[in-house]
Amino acid sequence: MTATADKLEFPRSSLRSEAKVRALNAEALGLPFARPSVPAEDTLPCEIEDDDNRLQQVRRLLNDGYAGVVLSGPPGTSKTWYAKQIAAKLVDLDKRRVRFVQFHASYQYEDFIEGYVPREEGDGFNLVEKHFLNMCNTAKEAEGKLCVLVIDELSRCDPARVFGEALTYLEMPMRNQPFHLASGKRVAIPTNLVFLATMNPFDRGVDEVDVALERRFAKISMEPDVGILRKLLTQNGAPEDLQNRIARFMESLQSNENPLCRLGHAYFRSVADEDSLQRLWEHQLQFFFEKTFRLDPEGLRSVQRFWKQLFGRAGDGKSEAEKSSPAE
Repeated sequence: MTATADKLEFPRSSLRSEAKVRALNAEALGLPFARPSVPAEDTLPCEIEDDDNRLQQVRRLLNDGYAGVVLSGPPGTSKTWYAKQIAAKLVDLDKRRVRFVQFHASYQYEDFIEGYVPREEGDGFNLVEKHFLNMCNTAKEAEGKLCVLVIDELSRCDPARVFGEALTYLEMPMRNQPFHLASGKRVAIPTNLVFLATMNPFDRGVDEVDVALERRFAKISMEPDVGILRKLLTQNGAPEDLQNRIARFMESLQSNENPLCRLGHAYFRSVADEDSLQRLWEHQLQFFFEKTFRLDPEGLRSVQRFWKQLFGRAGDGKSEAEKSSPAE
């Protein structure tokens, strides 16, 4: 080795090759190798493939550093189904690393983070860890493997109130940083715990979703899908002509001026023929549209007329309220 004024010079024979070195694994060396398997009783069912578009979207968004992803769309667009499928893929089908909860109007911090429950024996109460802290513990024990908490109907309550102090620490830069809960307990959210949620953007509770919470989650729009609709109808054995007419009806709703009338493909999952379609109309869809157009009678009549044009037997174009009104 020789020295100059500005650098050290090493004999060329000591320099490493600039050629790329191929990483070797057990498979490359011809050694027997098997991935750790999940016991059959702990395996989640899954119907999507690794190359599924929405699964890939979720993976990319999580890699971008979001705390979780919200599947947002009108009713019947397979949000809950997809959340379960994607969660199964993210945890390698290991149900021990995933938990499903559903928010509702009375859901509170005490149901999600921690709360007092009556003691089984004797008087008084015990402070019990709930879903969120249980999943934090699961993630800590998972040795870096991804764990997922799935929240169905995120906007059915006040989610910022439900998350409480944990809201700030959902952000990835804040992970593993200890903080105190209202009880004084010191906790930290592991980096390998992520969230999947579903939400109907037209729910009344959406306006109450805290902006700070929304900023920590990415969103994927879940829209009515004619392709999935046709797949469902084909599986049921519905004739092609009937499929075409149902597709026309659903497509017409997507362009309606009232966004609340967008109808998801899952509404038609039990339709196999004209009779089952008419039962769907008489026992569900007509009530759905009457509620959707309760302030727009002409909008309701327009939907009823188009239904009758395609399928017949859609009534006389009057809402149930109008039918029960006394004649002038």
